[in-house]
Amino acid sequence: MVAMIGEGEQLRGVQLPIQSKSPTFVQPWEADAGPAELARIAAAADESRLGYVAVCDHVAVPTDLNISSTWYDTVATLAWLGARCPNLWLLSHVYVAAYRHPLAVAKSFATLDALTGGRVILGVGAGHVQREFEALGVNFDDRGSALEEAIVAVRTAFEAANPGDVDAGFSLVGKRYPATSVRVGPAPTRPGGPPIWVGGSSPAAVRRAAQLGDGWLPQGPPKGGMRAAIQRIGELREAAGRVDEPFAVGVLCEPIRLGDPIEGQPDYTLSGPAENVADRLARYASRGINQLQLSFLATSVDDYCDQLLRFGQEVAPHLPPSPALPSDPAA
Repeated sequence: MVAMIGEGEQLRGVQLPIQSKSPTFVQPWEADAGPAELARIAAAADESRLGYVAVCDHVAVPTDLNISSTWYDTVATLAWLGARCPNLWLLSHVYVAAYRHPLAVAKSFATLDALTGGRVILGVGAGHVQREFEALGVNFDDRGSALEEAIVAVRTAFEAANPGDVDAGFSLVGKRYPATSVRVGPAPTRPGGPPIWVGGSSPAAVRRAAQLGDGWLPQGPPKGGMRAAIQRIGELREAAGRVDEPFAVGVLCEPIRLGDPIEGQPDYTLSGPAENVADRLARYASRGINQLQLSFLATSVDDYCDQLLRFGQEVAPHLPPSPALPSDPAA
């Protein structure tokens, strides 16, 4: 697979507000926001050439779980964003592949990739809400090994799809998802299909990312810290003979606030002059990190859009360049 993040480049993006309303990161103004406000934020992200927008995944939220039931469907939302935002990469952060058959996952994301000119990144994870697995009739305890088999199956389907050979097929082996002589189309835009980034911060997630993925999406600080996790990824990739393959190492950055502070702003917020914010973000590159997931503190939809636009105008020029989109003339 061709590297989507080149040497010296840095991909930046944001997990969209409103689409998911986890108590971990939801802001008060999101409570009454809906599709119209989400469209405005997506337009601001696109105008700012932010890099990517990401959406998360829950299907059946248990009533005793303290999170909102509002989690816009991942594939439907990415398709909607793809039509509205021609200047952005589209990331699922993360899609719980164990909920679905991998051929269905491959079908959805190959279609998204074909319809958006190759701008899709498939972020997958094992999931963590046991009662959601039970509601969907999926084995919770088996989710890790199911994800690993699914990644292999999805990649097989991506790599087998060839628009020049409509009769070509492939087979899957494995205890969960065996299939014989099947075809999944349309073919994704890029040879080999969308990159597959593996989410999670547990030792098992780090291992899956290194051995099976094209990138790593940490979700919270890993045990032992980021430096140790990145070193472990390097060791595992070397042992697997994958050191020459492209790989994206991500990080969840501190919240950012440009301009006047807001009430309740955490002490660890990145703030102050744009050059200072850029300098702090640029330091991640020295650790081997080439993908930054940003978050912005805001008081309203208007304020959030202003933060995105200011980041594009004031901070981004001081950072490493973003990777070109497949549709860009320079790509």
